[in-house]
Amino acid sequence: MDNPQDNGNWERGVLEKLAFESLAEQRRSRRWKVILSLGWLSFMFLLLFVAMGWTGGKHDAGTLEKHTSLVELKGVIAADSKASADKIIGALQQAYKDKNTQGVVLRINSPGGSPVQAGYINDEIKRLRMQHKDIPFYVVVQDICASGGYYVAAAADKIFVDKASIVGSIGVLMDGFGFTGVMDKLGVERRLITAGQNKGFLDPFSPANPQQQKIAGEMVAEIHQQFIKVVKEGRGNRLKETPDIFSGLVWSGEKSVELGLADGLGSLDYVAREVIKAEQVVDYTPDDTFSEQLARKLGASAAETFWSKLLTVGAPSGQELR
Repeated sequence: MDNPQDNGNWERGVLEKLAFESLAEQRRSRRWKVILSLGWLSFMFLLLFVAMGWTGGKHDAGTLEKHTSLVELKGVIAADSKASADKIIGALQQAYKDKNTQGVVLRINSPGGSPVQAGYINDEIKRLRMQHKDIPFYVVVQDICASGGYYVAAAADKIFVDKASIVGSIGVLMDGFGFTGVMDKLGVERRLITAGQNKGFLDPFSPANPQQQKIAGEMVAEIHQQFIKVVKEGRGNRLKETPDIFSGLVWSGEKSVELGLADGLGSLDYVAREVIKAEQVVDYTPDDTFSEQLARKLGASAAETFWSKLLTVGAPSGQELR
């Protein structure tokens, strides 16, 4: 006769086994869900890289072949920008370190920026040229090389432009706003407490101070003279000093060659092939971080969508916006 206690133990054992197997199956299911989720996430991340054009890298530095080394200077020259002195100087130093570098090209597309950052880059170019006298240094201008951009370019052996490039703007400005009239209309009173009679120098919420404006004008004029000196030293006898040359005006690339601000017409490919005689180009421009690339790509996409919608709504049928 069967023992009821044995039957109970047997049933409990089966139930426990089934329960353990069920838990194990749930764990395996969760594990596979996590693996599949990670797989899909990785796949979507790869698609994002492809869609945004991040898979095509630059040439590898240190190539065994003789080459032209390229560094790009794009946008406003500022301490926190892609065209900061730290980034540009570091890239130039790497370009000169490569034993197969036959010449260095700094390709500029910049409206200017900080005279301090531009001065750092100019000084380093001159130092590197003195240190590597057998390696020529050229600037190739794209759309614009103005103000601080030209401050940098003046250090080159030669400057090449496109006939339609914008070149020049050898001047300095200090701009701001005055809000005193608006404050009066709004009934807002400015309460500024300073220690030192010029501590509120050019405060936009205070009335214009003629003495401070005079001091600011003298400071701007001093920096302008520093700029002029850099250009004269860099261009030498090639520069035709007309009354307007240091007035802040800009000229076309073609006119800039006539004035001695540039040496000739030519693109990067032309300079690498015909001037340096090393057609292969190796890009030493520092890459953006992932966050910088993502922000720029998404920002550009959003801006493009916004402006396309705006222009579609705002433009009358059958007309173009120019």
